[in-house]
Amino acid sequence: MIKKMTIDDIEDIMRIWLDENIKAHNFISKCYWVNNYNAVREALLDTEVYCFKSKGVVLGFIGLKGDYIEGIFVDSKYQHKGIGRELLDYVKNIKSSLELSVYEKNVAAIQFYKNNGFEIIFIQNEAATNEIEYIMKWSRNKDPKSNR
Repeated sequence: MIKKMTIDDIEDIMRIWLDENIKAHNFISKCYWVNNYNAVREALLDTEVYCFKSKGVVLGFIGLKGDYIEGIFVDSKYQHKGIGRELLDYVKNIKSSLELSVYEKNVAAIQFYKNNGFEIIFIQNEAATNEIEYIMKWSRNKDPKSNR
């Protein structure tokens, strides 16, 4: 079930955020993620966050700032079960377009987004990590899978 984040969800969300960033971005130092933990925790309070919960436990979440996806994270024990797609579909139903950035080396994420109607619109170097990232965009009026 997908619900808007409450303050009670923050510990589960931050555990998933840290664990999955370290696993998915092994090309970036673990210290980078650890050092940004508190800033991200604080930023979540100003972010629209939706959690996928089962039996009261957060299994994944998606964070938005306007039409920008800050990230989709699913606990690795529950990946490849459709949770990420459900979270993405949920926000596609409330937004007419979405944008995000993803590291070039995160091939699985790029493929996931492409499979869900996103297109690469720009390539840039992210200053904080010195990694290449793709800016990707989805638009309801360009998505043949969209019913709206």
